[in-house]
Amino acid sequence: MAMFNQDFIFSSESVTEGHPDKVADQISDAVLDSIIKDDPNCRVACETLITRNRVILSAEIKSKISPDFNKIVKDTLLSIGYDDESKGFDANNCKIDLYIEEQSPDISMGVDQKNSDVIGAGDQGLMFGYATKENDNLMPYPILLAHKLTRQLAKKRKSGDLEFLRPDGKSQVSIKYENGKPSYVDTVLISTQHTKDISDSMLKEGIIEEIIKKEIPKHLISEDTKFLINPTGRFVVGGPQGDTGLTGRKIIVDTYGGWAKHGGGAFSGKDPSKVDRSACYMARYIAKNIVASGLLPDCEIQLAYAIGKAEPVSFNLTSTLEVDEKILNKLASEVFKIFDCTPKGIIESLDLLNPIYQRTASYGHFGRDNEGFNWENIDKRDEIKSL
Repeated sequence: MAMFNQDFIFSSESVTEGHPDKVADQISDAVLDSIIKDDPNCRVACETLITRNRVILSAEIKSKISPDFNKIVKDTLLSIGYDDESKGFDANNCKIDLYIEEQSPDISMGVDQKNSDVIGAGDQGLMFGYATKENDNLMPYPILLAHKLTRQLAKKRKSGDLEFLRPDGKSQVSIKYENGKPSYVDTVLISTQHTKDISDSMLKEGIIEEIIKKEIPKHLISEDTKFLINPTGRFVVGGPQGDTGLTGRKIIVDTYGGWAKHGGGAFSGKDPSKVDRSACYMARYIAKNIVASGLLPDCEIQLAYAIGKAEPVSFNLTSTLEVDEKILNKLASEVFKIFDCTPKGIIESLDLLNPIYQRTASYGHFGRDNEGFNWENIDKRDEIKSL
């Protein structure tokens, strides 16, 4: 849907690394990292469920590596901060159930084809990538700012600057757009787990001064901006003690905050032969380089695949803003030739056989420059500009 010359408010949310669903994502990706660092040709599909005092790990894995799954789970939980039941979970005293199986031979046959170095897509599906020139990160402002708030919550908790904070939390940012462009932040919502003895006034003052005012750009704050802090008035019981967490249940948080389309596939716990992860990275890479080239103000890429087939079955390029149709059509017909969108081509061009995945599993997979995520590089912009 075209968004140019419109006035509207758009909201996106983020969650902290201590949110139960994100805990599950991080455990699943920690399993992947522990295997792929020593076995780049592994095949991993790992799901985690975490609830009160229990972690259930279920996976289909094809690898020469047999990691210590119990240690991976415990270390991940401790790194987040779940070392005491009063915080929402105690990694030192929890039950871990393992259900680890081999990858399905039917899937394996399609992905790793005999007598060939071709990698077939691990499943059918459609994947989207997006970029916009709204800011230097080339991300929609609502999700970008929501992530900044939740990262700051974790930073202030771990540093001890805000001692009352606990691992679980959420943010939501609503931005007023005028004529299709971000004008100001209409509402900032933060719900954070906290100690039971902190007063409501001290909590709100700390969040506004140390989190919101330090992360929301001043030019986006107006006299009409509203701050909502823990609107229920109390958030002591949190983490897996308060809510069950499951891998792959925060797919909109992982991508563009609802601004761009989503094909439905989750990312975490999947090795890069799974195109519902790696092709989304490639789609972001293509879209970001197009916008960085200056040819389009925003860009949405769709790729689609058939299981066992290497080449995408379709490629689509569009913009939600008012653009020159000749440029759009030329890019749609030519830019695909610059990027190899087969699973093998994606893996090689983005260097995906490295243990980078646990870091992607909180605060979004996109818009994070200088963190070693090659899909954020803009090294193809000049080649695109010369088309």
